[in-house]
Amino acid sequence: MSKPILLHLGDDIKWNHELYQQLQAKFTIKRSYSMSRADFSNALKANQFGDFVAMYRPFWNTGGEMGNWDDELISLLPKSCKIYASAGAGFDWVDTKRLAESGIIYCNAAAACTESVADAGIWLILSTFRLFSWSASAAHSASIPAFQDANRNIAAVTHNPNHFTLGIIGLGKIGHRIAQKAHAAFDMHILYHDIRRMPAAVEAPLGATYYASLDAMLPAADCVLVATPFAGDKLLDAAHFAKMKRGARLVNIARGRLIDEPALVAALASGQLGAAGLDVHYDEPKVDARLAGMRNVQLLAHTAGASVESHVGFERLGMENVLGFFETGKAVTPVNLQWIKETARL
Repeated sequence: MSKPILLHLGDDIKWNHELYQQLQAKFTIKRSYSMSRADFSNALKANQFGDFVAMYRPFWNTGGEMGNWDDELISLLPKSCKIYASAGAGFDWVDTKRLAESGIIYCNAAAACTESVADAGIWLILSTFRLFSWSASAAHSASIPAFQDANRNIAAVTHNPNHFTLGIIGLGKIGHRIAQKAHAAFDMHILYHDIRRMPAAVEAPLGATYYASLDAMLPAADCVLVATPFAGDKLLDAAHFAKMKRGARLVNIARGRLIDEPALVAALASGQLGAAGLDVHYDEPKVDARLAGMRNVQLLAHTAGASVESHVGFERLGMENVLGFFETGKAVTPVNLQWIKETARL
């Protein structure tokens, strides 16, 4: 019998060559490389890749040129397809529920970038307390007056993060790792809000306090960190910022569309928020010019998870998901099983 087909989206494998050989032994691998959405759609309509059983995208910045994975695209997939394993932690660009309706398990690779994103989260937390962005931009400007301004005035408005309270929205793998680092390095008090409470084995080492209500947690936090997936709507707006302590800090390493950016700008301008650290932005790759001009705002170009270690892990975890699913019936990091089960019951 011929081997089942796996569709490899994007660039060549760079690191995990032995594992890729296992895929090659078990599957006939076909490639889309970097096709436009129109070309990819036409290829699916023409059955150019055959009746593939799996899709594999090893890198977050390639193989995604076809745009959002919505009903228009998903409806073109062959009925034979059972799993889509992709790089990256976020999956706001793919309708995982619609995939489930077609019986397709979607797997992300958040576990592979947990350490990198957590390190960036710690950097942003630290920078919102110490305003490193102000100091760094002054030094980079090579301007003597700007240097002297930061050198003379920054101490009066900055703090060490030690013993302050960190409120985390979403205590998943990344949120939990940031909590561990913040608690161990800065002895920060950990609060968290999530859709479910974590077991005592998770809370106790952190001394973490659970809040079932986001509105109840916000006034208690000196710094609020967003580490939850995008669920289709804003999570924080002007009403939420008004509930936070005056001068509190905000860090976002999740998705830009979780935050109402005009409301954030207004809260920073009024002093309701003292500082912000943002890896992600509402309209990427565009950055709000008002935020970019504020010296109490640390901005990154959505690179929190960008490291060689993350990319090696993305590549590996995607293959492990595919191999595990076809060998044992279980993927390693599925994110839409709840809808798969619902569809199966209908």
